[in-house]
Amino acid sequence: MADQHNDKFRTDPAEQPGSAQPTVVPPHPSSEQDALRPDAASLLTAERPDVHDEDFAAEYADAEFVHPADMADHLENLSLEKQVSTLSRMSKEDAAEALAELDENMAVDVLENLDDDVAAQIIAEMSPDDAADVLDELDEDHRDALLEKLDREDSEELRNLLNFDPDSAGGVMNTELILLERNFTADEAIAHIRSEMEDKESPYYAYVVDEHQVLVGVLSLRDLMLARPGTIVGDAVSGQSVVSVTYDTDEREVASLLSHYNFMAMPVVDNEGHILGVVTYDDIMDIMHEEASADMLGMVGADPEESVDTPWLESVRKRLPWLFVNMINSALSASVVYMFEGSIAQMAVLAVLMPMVANQAGNTGQQALAVMIRQLATDRFDQKKAWMAVVREGKIGIVTGMAMAVVAFFAAWWFTGLPMVGGVMGGALMCDMLLGAVAGGSIPLIFRALGRDPAQASSIFLTTITDGAGFFIFLGLASLFIL
Repeated sequence: MADQHNDKFRTDPAEQPGSAQPTVVPPHPSSEQDALRPDAASLLTAERPDVHDEDFAAEYADAEFVHPADMADHLENLSLEKQVSTLSRMSKEDAAEALAELDENMAVDVLENLDDDVAAQIIAEMSPDDAADVLDELDEDHRDALLEKLDREDSEELRNLLNFDPDSAGGVMNTELILLERNFTADEAIAHIRSEMEDKESPYYAYVVDEHQVLVGVLSLRDLMLARPGTIVGDAVSGQSVVSVTYDTDEREVASLLSHYNFMAMPVVDNEGHILGVVTYDDIMDIMHEEASADMLGMVGADPEESVDTPWLESVRKRLPWLFVNMINSALSASVVYMFEGSIAQMAVLAVLMPMVANQAGNTGQQALAVMIRQLATDRFDQKKAWMAVVREGKIGIVTGMAMAVVAFFAAWWFTGLPMVGGVMGGALMCDMLLGAVAGGSIPLIFRALGRDPAQASSIFLTTITDGAGFFIFLGLASLFIL
């Protein structure tokens, strides 16, 4: 959080006798607790001899440490029954870490089939943001039943998180953060962090607050370690311009800010500046991966939540509406062709060439569409910049259309022996590619203006435009200049 550091909080090299270059701490350091983890064989063979995972136990028999992500990979290859059995006999802390790494839908299935007491114990060991994400997907009655089994403090914390919009900063923030009082010295701050570390995720920063829990500054752990003895943290952050987000900020905006400032975490505050939690970079990475997948699926009309594990009948139900929309759009394109039935009857070669025009324009539009959707997902677009991007796509469409028109002219001339057919082919291709580029850039902006997901079925509407317009332009020019 380079912009939020203060030079007066750093030591002079002369004040560090015998000091070498500071040790570089990896982003995810191993803790003593990690080093003392039981190996996978003991995790998977203890207590429950009726469940057999000998292959997995043997595979990891010599491992001193199994990363939760590796454990989750293994669990995803097991049946639901074995997933439940395996998690039930792991330590609750290890089970919580593995569950947090599982696919969300799979984690929900596991929780629904675990004994409620066991499920509640696992949830209690999860970080609050991960626990809230999974609980949010459960039906309300089951969620309330599990929350009732937690201690009062944990239950209230999770209920508060569940009240936030899941796609906002409040919905993805972690409430386990380290707060420092302004009157702490550097030594006191380090001692405080050390005492808090056991119950917190590995922190990137410590957050300085006043007596009302209002955020007044942010300090990196490196600055604290290099601080002059006796330095007051309140003095170190005085005049600091703190970058934070409010709880209702969209998660994509949070991701954009983290990337812009190169922060590892972003503090979340309420409207009065009281700190509520922190959104970490690793959480945002997961979110952006999910958003990218959702955009890709949405472009073709598939449900953003669909996966290969989704029941096939549910997938049918989710896909059919957009397939019906696509059929209606295709009928519009077919009606354009029907309008020129007589022209096609007089020169059958037109029917051979016209799909080339529509397909090429469709590809041009898809390129513009993908660029625009990506930009909307990662950048803060004001209206002027957005429409300038559409103009840019139009310029690209004109130039690429002219280049392809030249190729199409000679190809159609050679194929038919008629230079006029080549001219019509080239002219139609250039016009439709221009239209495809502009449509590809505009459709996501129109969807956003209507309050819809810019990626939602954009490809279906783009194909309708490029096909219908391509057929009309090509057959119309042919009717005017050839027939």
